Amino acid sequence: MLMRGITWAVIGLCVSPLAQASALEQEGDPALAPAAVRQTCASCHGIDGNSTSPGFPKLAAQIPQYLRKQLADFKSGARKNPIMSGMAADLSTREMDSLAAYFGARAIKADTGRDKALVHEGEKIYRGGITANTVPACAACHGAQGRGTPPRYPRLADQHAAYLVTQLNNFKDKKRGNDPDAIMRDIAGRMSAQQMQAVAAYLSGLRTDRKHHAG
Repeated sequence: MLMRGITWAVIGLCVSPLAQASALEQEGDPALAPAAVRQTCASCHGIDGNSTSPGFPKLAAQIPQYLRKQLADFKSGARKNPIMSGMAADLSTREMDSLAAYFGARAIKADTGRDKALVHEGEKIYRGGITANTVPACAACHGAQGRGTPPRYPRLADQHAAYLVTQLNNFKDKKRGNDPDAIMRDIAGRMSAQQMQAVAAYLSGLRTDRKHHAG
């Protein structure tokens, strides 16, 4: 019963923002983005948002509102990263909206070659949580297929496993603090390294519809 209560509490946190209109829900013009993508973003994230390095996140098919917020957080310093803070420093609101819309409309490619035993463990955590540590199911916020919940909770399906593990550790160590209601800092703080790796392995090749269009 405790686990069920925690899960429903998390669902309540995820769903409530959907009814709130905000500037982050405005989409830019993806046609304005390609020049900036080629000049700045492509070297790390790929021209189509599918980075080839596991250290850099895939941006393809990500929820545009979420991408827009991350750019704003890098610019304001709410999310710390010396490279991205510099990249976002001179971006206008319109440019952020347009980049988010551009990458959100791209198709994402799943990773391959995953450890089957690790994937199986990760699926159980993603869908059912970790009762012993009162960790709720990841699907409560990020969706059964890992496509995310606009505007606050990102798509995780098909993301690089190494990048996901890094972010979970950043939340756990309080190096990243721009998560809504500190929810990821709390959840990651209850997870072991093995559990993080398992969830990341499962998500890295979830193979959903390859696109997510918010709205």
